[in-house]
Amino acid sequence: MTFETLLYQINDSVLTITLNRPDKLNALTPTLLRELKVAMEQAGADSQVRVVVVTGAGRGFCSGADLMTASQYMAEGKLSFSQMLTSTYNPLILTMQSLTKPVIAVINGVAAGAGMSLALACDYRLAAESASFIQAFVKIGLVPDSGSTWMLPRLIGMTRAMDMMLTGRKVSAQEALDWGMVNRVVADGQLSETAHQIASDFAAMPTRTLGLIKQAAVFAATSTLEEALFKEAELQDVAGATADHQEGVMAFLEKRPAQFRGE
Repeated sequence: MTFETLLYQINDSVLTITLNRPDKLNALTPTLLRELKVAMEQAGADSQVRVVVVTGAGRGFCSGADLMTASQYMAEGKLSFSQMLTSTYNPLILTMQSLTKPVIAVINGVAAGAGMSLALACDYRLAAESASFIQAFVKIGLVPDSGSTWMLPRLIGMTRAMDMMLTGRKVSAQEALDWGMVNRVVADGQLSETAHQIASDFAAMPTRTLGLIKQAAVFAATSTLEEALFKEAELQDVAGATADHQEGVMAFLEKRPAQFRGE
């Protein structure tokens, strides 16, 4: 389909989804949220895509909800906050978490509010030195949403998560790295090249296995050890039946690099 608010480009098995409202720091609207969910679903169904990159056009990753649009919707009585979240934000976050392919956030500037939640929902986060992270909800008298209350404490611990959520203070890319919120920070001028290399590396990996690892980790986050052990055994059967597993074993025995096909 043709998208109004994002760019969708596939190159060498890497899908790059670019939030494309640079004049609004890629603020989220119902249209953008719906289009992003559709783009993720397309990525999941397209065997050509083996990794997804999410980034923002212009000088920011995503400034969160477009408050002007949201206020208009509320004033017109079209949607309540709950309806807005359950019909747009929440389905997107769940789609990203359940996608059977790795999703990389390339954070090129501010990630605030639900824009930060969007980054947290990705599997790997690469940030430019100038990037920043803000749980901005408290600044406008709202509760963190779009998964932030679930994901942030699991990433950086309750003490630091509460610091961010209660104060709404800006956290630098370096501080986010020190806390374990992002995987890597690079100079602004190296962001594009580094993102390309990381995405290419993921695209060369056993794609189905990566999806199973995601599934196991998400399941384990809310399960007992016994349940997680059972799930691992179940998913290992699935992984063991893939062509990439057979290739990995043969490559090991033949002392050569594996050539995974994502199958």
